[in-house]
Amino acid sequence: MLIIGLMSGTSVDSIDVAVMEINGVPGSYQWKLISHISVDWPEYLHESILGLCRPDAPLQSVVALHTLAGEKFAKAAVDAYTSAGLTIAQVDAIASHGQTIWHEPNGLLIGGGMGRGTCQIGDASVIAARTGCKVISDFRSADMALGGQGAPLVPFVDFALFASSEETRAVQNIGGIANVTYLIAGGTLQDVIAFDTGPGNMLLDALAYRVTEGRLKMDLDGQLAGRGKVQTTILNRYLEMVYLHLPPPKSTGRELFGAEMAEWFYQDALRLGCNSKDILTTATAFTVETIGLAYEKWLSPHGKIQTVILGGGGVRNPVLVEGLTKRLSPARITNHSEFGMADAAKEAAAFAFLAYETLHGRPSNVPSATGASGPAILGKISLPPC
Repeated sequence: MLIIGLMSGTSVDSIDVAVMEINGVPGSYQWKLISHISVDWPEYLHESILGLCRPDAPLQSVVALHTLAGEKFAKAAVDAYTSAGLTIAQVDAIASHGQTIWHEPNGLLIGGGMGRGTCQIGDASVIAARTGCKVISDFRSADMALGGQGAPLVPFVDFALFASSEETRAVQNIGGIANVTYLIAGGTLQDVIAFDTGPGNMLLDALAYRVTEGRLKMDLDGQLAGRGKVQTTILNRYLEMVYLHLPPPKSTGRELFGAEMAEWFYQDALRLGCNSKDILTTATAFTVETIGLAYEKWLSPHGKIQTVILGGGGVRNPVLVEGLTKRLSPARITNHSEFGMADAAKEAAAFAFLAYETLHGRPSNVPSATGASGPAILGKISLPPC
């Protein structure tokens, strides 16, 4: 099958698109990344979507942006297959993760009942109508219906692509949120451990914006963090956060490590006399240490990790990568390209894989990672107009 995967992460910086050719069955896949592109969100949509990532988001805006985001996802899919020299007739399906604006896996008390759920905008029916292709979307809900967190979902693909009979590996994504998949040597899918370790680029981006008074949207190449000093008082204070000490399965997002936390971190750091560079250096160290602690508490007791495969936007931050290299030593640090997968395409390619399983009627969640009571066939299918 030829499947286009669409992914936009918690940072809402771009839509990543991967055109994947996939054949075979679990345990015996053959795959090829045909091409991949990244399409920036227009500034007005970037800001509008971020404005929805709060509990009091206006319903009218949610509805309107659900459609507008669908239009942009559709355009990104068209750009991807066109640039690859393909026609839509050659594409079997489009897999769209959508744009998460709220994730409530642990439940919210409403009246007399506890409600759990997740919300991704980017209307799949709009994508199907604009492209003329079937679309698989809403991947998280089926897992949540079985009591799971609905995240992380990529571990199924991490196991398919990176598991080894010879060494124990960790696949560490550093997107807006950081998450890990632990693959013990010679293990099965049931042995996979995966969870969100905590903050990734989201906190760093918000702090870069704050300390530069809006001049920078990110600490490009770690230029600010590379000039400061780690302030251990503020670092140790935030390392006491409850989430970091909860056992997996667990998942998190902007609700915990977003703009509100960035403001707390910033104000606390100022009260302790930190300058702007120290704030970014300490926040970068915080991301590094949350990953290191997660490995020590929840992964290393199952077996020593020989190789860590880094992915996500964080791999472009040399200060972050250097910190992780030291913190996770003696594990070997590498990236997805060693295994034939471009870092920028990995997350989008993963949802193409999940859609491939959906279209074959096979489950692709990992209950040991999400906490679901059993296997689930993920996603909903939206058909194009007749």
